[in-house]
Amino acid sequence: MTLSNGKVDAPVFNGDAKKAFKVFIGYDPREDAAYEVCRYSLLKRSSIPVEVIPIKQPDLRSKGLYWRERGPTESTEFSFSRFLTPHLADFDGWAMFVDCDFLYTADIKELTDLIDDNYAIMCVHHDYAPKETTKMDGAVQTVYPRKNWSSMVLYNCGHPKNRILTPDVVNSQTGAYLHRFMWLEDHEIGSIPFVWNFLVGHNKVDENDPAAFPKAIHYTSGGPWFESYKNCEFAELWVNELEAYKKEMKQV
Repeated sequence: MTLSNGKVDAPVFNGDAKKAFKVFIGYDPREDAAYEVCRYSLLKRSSIPVEVIPIKQPDLRSKGLYWRERGPTESTEFSFSRFLTPHLADFDGWAMFVDCDFLYTADIKELTDLIDDNYAIMCVHHDYAPKETTKMDGAVQTVYPRKNWSSMVLYNCGHPKNRILTPDVVNSQTGAYLHRFMWLEDHEIGSIPFVWNFLVGHNKVDENDPAAFPKAIHYTSGGPWFESYKNCEFAELWVNELEAYKKEMKQV
């Protein structure tokens, strides 16, 4: 499903670009619809200025920022390029990276209010070990420590430790080094509530606890934009958001 019509090449602003919180969203052409819904749902509910920037591999290659060959365990085009986030943010301030397969149901300001300058990064500390061997449209499902921690990360881009994430390091280091945040000490990795990276099929909603309802739904194994996942949990929410996005685009 293709929706963007090339618009993902340019940043999308909500509010004052000079003061905007930078959000880098991983982009893969196979998940174009997912990217558009992620961006749309985030901007629609945000009460603060936000700048959305797609991490698009061909653009990074043309700029000489990314050159590593794709490995067999990389399920998306942004499996490793995501770690360029501090570099792309000029190692300044806080910025967020998020996979494209997210749907936001809450104001991103609630997340930025949790930022603590004492940490180099902040993320949800998942204890996640999927049993299936494939995901999405047949991509290999790998299991490793701190799996899904890197799928949504708040980066303290100006933190001295994060300055190691140069293009040379991102293009040469192993998946274990990058996805497990091995350039950091454990105490430098802050924790945020799981509702900001709610894993479909893993995390559960507690009907008696409104605070447990997801603020950012992560279709980590595959979402309704793939035929085999069109009936997954929270599929209706995503489809409704897609329809709202398409309706708004017709009015532009």
